[in-house]
Amino acid sequence: MNSNAPLTIKHIQQMKQQGEKIAMLTCYDAAFARTMDEAGVDVILVGDSMGMVVQGMNSTTAVRVDDIAYHTRCVARGLERALLLADMPFGSYHDEATAMTNAVQLLAAGGAMVKLEGAGPMIAIVKYLVSRGVPVCGHLGLTPQSVHQLGGFKVQARETEAARRLIDDALALQAVGAQMLVLECVPAPLGHEVSATLDIPLIGIGAGADCDGQVLVMHDMLGLGSRVPRFVANFMQGRESIGAAFESYVSDVRSGRFPAKEHEYA
Repeated sequence: MNSNAPLTIKHIQQMKQQGEKIAMLTCYDAAFARTMDEAGVDVILVGDSMGMVVQGMNSTTAVRVDDIAYHTRCVARGLERALLLADMPFGSYHDEATAMTNAVQLLAAGGAMVKLEGAGPMIAIVKYLVSRGVPVCGHLGLTPQSVHQLGGFKVQARETEAARRLIDDALALQAVGAQMLVLECVPAPLGHEVSATLDIPLIGIGAGADCDGQVLVMHDMLGLGSRVPRFVANFMQGRESIGAAFESYVSDVRSGRFPAKEHEYA
C-alpha cells in the first residue's frame, strides 16, 4: 500500500491477504503523528500507554476517556494517510451502553476504530459495538489494563491449555465482528498459529515475527523508556532524526528484519 490516500480497515485487511506487513506505532500529538505519517506508518494507536509514558503513572488504569479523546483529536490533525486507532481505557466498556457512549466519543474525536482488551464478557461488548457501526480491534495476551490481576507484566499463554484458550478467544472476537487484533507478549509459535488461524490482521507486540504486523510504544522504540521490554528495539540508535527512526522501523517491519529472534519469546 504505497498510495498516499487515507488507509481504511479494508486496506489493512488487504495487506494481510497480500502478505504485506503492517507497521503500527503509538502516538499522542500532532507533530509526531505527522512525522509518522510521512514515514509510512500504516496504523497509529492513541494508546492508554500514555498513562505511563506521558502521564508518569505506574500502569494504564488511571487513563480516562477524556484523555484518549483529547490526544486522538491532536493526533488526527497530523494525519493524512495512516489509520487512527483509539484505545478504550480501563472501565470504559464494561457494559454495553457505557461502551457505546465512550466509543462514539472516541470516533467523534477522529478515531477510525476503537481497541478494547480481553475476551469472555468482552465478546458481547464487541458484538454490541460492531452491530451498531463501531469498528473494533481486540487485544489478547498480556492485557495491560489487567496487569494487577495477571500478577505483573509477564509472558502469557505458555501452557498448552492457555494457548488453546487464547486461540478460541481470538476466533470468538473475529466471529462477532472484530476487524483487527493486537496480540501482546506470547511465545512466537503461538503468534504464528493465531495469525495463520485468523482471517483478520494480527498485530503483534512481543508475539513474534509471523504476525501480520507489529506495534511498539513510540517512546520505547526511540530509546526513551525507563523499562524496556525484550521485544523492543531502539530505532533511534545510529539515526540522525526521529523521522529516520520511524522510517527504519517501517522498513524493518516490512522486510521482516524486525522483530528478530532476540525480540521473541519461546
